Amino acid sequence: MDIKTARSTVGWTQKSAAHYNRLRTAPTSPGVCTFWLEGRCKRNPCRFLQEASLPHNVYHRAAKLSMPEDCPGKGPESSAVNSANSSSRKRGDSSIEKNPRTPQEKVCRYWISGNCVKGEACPFLHSWFQGVDLAMLAKLEGHKKGVSGIALPSGSTKLYSGSKDGTVRIWDCHTGQCVQVINLRGEVGCFTCEGPWVFVGMPNTVKAWNIQNGASYDISGLVGQVHTMEVGKNMLFAGAEDGTILVWKGGSEADPFQMTAPLRGHTGGVVSLTAGRDRLYSGSIDQTIRVWDLHTLECVQELVGHTDVVMSLLCWDQYLISCSLDQTVKVWGATEGGSLEVVYKHHEELGILALSGMSDAGGKPVLLCACIDNTVRLYELPSFTERGKIFSRREIRTLQTAPGGLFFTGDATGMLTVWNWLDLPKSQQEQLPHLMESC
Repeated sequence: MDIKTARSTVGWTQKSAAHYNRLRTAPTSPGVCTFWLEGRCKRNPCRFLQEASLPHNVYHRAAKLSMPEDCPGKGPESSAVNSANSSSRKRGDSSIEKNPRTPQEKVCRYWISGNCVKGEACPFLHSWFQGVDLAMLAKLEGHKKGVSGIALPSGSTKLYSGSKDGTVRIWDCHTGQCVQVINLRGEVGCFTCEGPWVFVGMPNTVKAWNIQNGASYDISGLVGQVHTMEVGKNMLFAGAEDGTILVWKGGSEADPFQMTAPLRGHTGGVVSLTAGRDRLYSGSIDQTIRVWDLHTLECVQELVGHTDVVMSLLCWDQYLISCSLDQTVKVWGATEGGSLEVVYKHHEELGILALSGMSDAGGKPVLLCACIDNTVRLYELPSFTERGKIFSRREIRTLQTAPGGLFFTGDATGMLTVWNWLDLPKSQQEQLPHLMESC
């Protein structure tokens, strides 16, 4: 069966410490806070201009690198570059957990471990998130080791999660219960889905399951652990431990996965892949990003700039966004000649593990940024204004987004958590699986 390139509205893809220098942004008025432009302003309120000063194209590059409209989950669903202003709205539902504390406060580490004795007298935050726009809908427990992949196949009422404990768990979206555990006898490195297909990356193999007809295939290649996968142009790409990117093209019903020549060039393991606008982007342990033409499968550019592992890649609007253990998020835009260059850089205090993007309930694009300090930072694009923060007992390495304001996080303890943006329009609420509405 062919690998379908059109994604459904319920499928997602897993999308894995230089001194911070100010990079070019569009011209601003003299009253703009220079510290804010560099992402370092700590004054609230600040007497200089911040969000209001943003031009219509904050990164002033005009490359068309965004994901096709038929590929939700790779980036914000609605991503106009000038969507910059954020707002905090009061909520009338007292049953939803809220955080009235200021953004500067930290979560109580004793509360995280379940033994804070100060209760309401504790000066630190007793909540799994910070911000008033989010709700935690459910915590799904069962995996014994870190969650390494999450998928909700097209037309399915079952949620799939893979773990380094060597199992895949299947969750019922109506009850929130685990209905099946599949022991694969090998560490699950990554997960993705496309149409009715679920793909599981493991050492030296990719398992492909068709949830509609029950077909199952083992697609092998002696390349070590498969760290990341992506589907584009009717092809499945798998980034491997030895630095190669394996490629399978959609074939016949009898032989749906036909291997073609692998993509070579990286000198370290490939840990992140994303595709958009006839390009495949690969990030590696060798600290580089390679750009591949999806028609010729040739490398057309090598991007150098990160000083540690390129953990995750994301296509958003006109830009490619990358993150690394070097504590930076880089925004890449096209020059007049068509090559990519860094047009903006955001700095974090610690290394960054994963990126994902979506729109909030108001349609504003938001970047989810998972960091080594066991948090996920939520930033509004393109301004990188902080919208909130999610806390976890261990680092979160897996982020998955869905239409309707739904998203998932998977941490190193094996916990899978379901989140949602508040105040969704009724038309979007009706699209949510029952589990996500009621848990």
